[in-house]
Amino acid sequence: MKKDKKYHGDRHGDAQQKQQTQRPEYGFIYLIKNPSSNELTVCASEEKLERGAHVIAPSRYGLDYGMVVGSAMDMGQYEPGSTEVQGACLHGDSFDETFPLDADLAASADPEGVVETHPVEQRLEEQDQSIPIDIPDNPKPSPCASCSDCNNTKVQSWSEKPVKITGDVDWIERLATKDDYSRYLELNKMEDEALVLCREKVLSHGLDMKLVSAHYLFGEPKVIFFFTAANRVDFRDLVKDLVSVFRIRIELRQIGVRDESRVLGGLAVCGRDFCCHAITDKLNPVSIKMAKEQNLSLNSTKISGPCGRLLCCLSYEYDFYVEEKRNLPQEGSRLKIQHELMKITEVNLLSRKISLIGPEGRHLTIPFSAVNFNNEHSRWEVDRDYLDEFLSN
Repeated sequence: MKKDKKYHGDRHGDAQQKQQTQRPEYGFIYLIKNPSSNELTVCASEEKLERGAHVIAPSRYGLDYGMVVGSAMDMGQYEPGSTEVQGACLHGDSFDETFPLDADLAASADPEGVVETHPVEQRLEEQDQSIPIDIPDNPKPSPCASCSDCNNTKVQSWSEKPVKITGDVDWIERLATKDDYSRYLELNKMEDEALVLCREKVLSHGLDMKLVSAHYLFGEPKVIFFFTAANRVDFRDLVKDLVSVFRIRIELRQIGVRDESRVLGGLAVCGRDFCCHAITDKLNPVSIKMAKEQNLSLNSTKISGPCGRLLCCLSYEYDFYVEEKRNLPQEGSRLKIQHELMKITEVNLLSRKISLIGPEGRHLTIPFSAVNFNNEHSRWEVDRDYLDEFLSN
């Protein structure tokens, strides 16, 4: 597939190259979600698009089918995992509600066997099939109508003024048509069949690898197989075997177990969708230090996700704990209570209390408000008024 710094396009000769050079200097910036690989790509558009619009746009692997899930117009520069960008729609995966399927048309047949014309089908007959269309009218109530996330002011106030496009941003090819959607569904069925066939080939070659998913590119004859493996795998013979069967370009990509969860999705221990699949587009590093900082159990079964790695949500409140504990005495330090030095065993940010233990095993719990930092002596001290009240009781 031909590619330059400004725009990905399919190979249509000189006319396509001329179109690439005529791209405007200003445009609109959007996040495009690829439903097959569940990845986000930053792309530019000549026209303003609505959230949920189906498009043909460049992805990490090539030209592919996608959907607009957010705007990056108000950001100076988009970075993966940024919290400033408008996130994905709660119903963003409802691709099957965009265009009517043959089964939907058949269900509307009258007793005499005459099929009623679907509103979308009728509209497509009245116009050229090549004319790009956005989300068509759907007789079913839209799930976005009652979605608070879709109807908030932030979504409705996307910037209307275009911004200057640099050479690092790819351009959206076009809006998706009904034919594009039909092909997308067809490729989905082919991916399931290709995955089954590839698994049989892996077993026949005796390779120590686990296939995760298969993905047909929309813009070129190419299929990508994602797999996980403990070690490097020599799959050259496997690729030759697959090429002889599919007769198209074959690519095998090794991914980690966290990437596997991000692609496949599922329910986490909290009962909600995986964060890596439904919330963020970047796998942030998570360490055991984050669990220690939040006074969580270090039992691996309690702080690990279904992927076997540490929970992504451990990083959500880590910065808050670090910032709050800077203004409090550290665990292991000592406070003088009357004439006795007591060791701090726990600083609980949720209950806002500090637990101490004395040399004779005496336990004491005091609130955060009872301690203050003495700048003159550079140490933490217990407020004298609190001590007087505590000892009097």
